[in-house]
Amino acid sequence: MSALPKAKILRSLAAFMVFGAVLALPRFSATTDSGKAHAQPPEQTYGQDQVVATGHKFFGSVSGGLASVVEKAFAKYGEPNGYILGEEGAGAIVAGARYGEGHLYTRNAGTHKIFWQGPSIGWDFGGNGDRVMMLIYNLPTVDAIYKRYVGVNGSAYLVGGVGMTVLSNNNVFVVPIKSGLGARLGVNIGYLKFTDKPTWNPF
Repeated sequence: MSALPKAKILRSLAAFMVFGAVLALPRFSATTDSGKAHAQPPEQTYGQDQVVATGHKFFGSVSGGLASVVEKAFAKYGEPNGYILGEEGAGAIVAGARYGEGHLYTRNAGTHKIFWQGPSIGWDFGGNGDRVMMLIYNLPTVDAIYKRYVGVNGSAYLVGGVGMTVLSNNNVFVVPIKSGLGARLGVNIGYLKFTDKPTWNPF
């Protein structure tokens, strides 16, 4: 990811350790995983076959468990009305930070450049760069994505080297899907903040 080199991420880790991440978590509220997302008009959503085909093309040969992970997301939350394709860089020494950029795709509001940042807490060391696909549910407008999304407890799911977690803010759900190392690191996301411009502040 040219705009966000790993070396800069790793040099910035000292500012984003456990204490700062823990203090940041109570600054927003999000609902718990209460069941399936609200039904969206079919003309505004993406079907399972289309999402799997897009994911296979995006992830390439490392997407062996993608169909099973997507099936799990669709069974729980239904059809998304948007998705993000992008790249993410992360660095950690137990606590760390992750930064990403990509494009948000919607049926009725076009394609938009998007960035995300957030602290991470978990048994992680070193740095990594990954591709990531995020399914978006119940997004009322493009501007509504620019918030903080916290992880839903017990939502981590990993199969065949592909993993997903679930993040939420009120009734909007974001489901990041990663492969390989990123799938394991994704379990340790504290929260993600989406913005329309890049920033080094993950809080």
